[in-house]
Amino acid sequence: MDLGPYTPFIATSYLAAALVVVVLIGWIAIDYRTQKARLRALEDSGISRRSGRAATDIQ
Repeated sequence: MDLGPYTPFIATSYLAAALVVVVLIGWIAIDYRTQKARLRALEDSGISRRSGRAATDIQ
């Protein structure tokens, strides 16, 4: 498969796109862990989520 004189540009573009995807996946994973830890800390301190209550508990 011959890509012609544009081979370096095409390869660099694909590499850059793959790098961006990997960075975004890493960022999302780190943010997920951070948010879970913050939520756990809030729940451990006694703050509960409203979504965890039944409809009859809401006044």
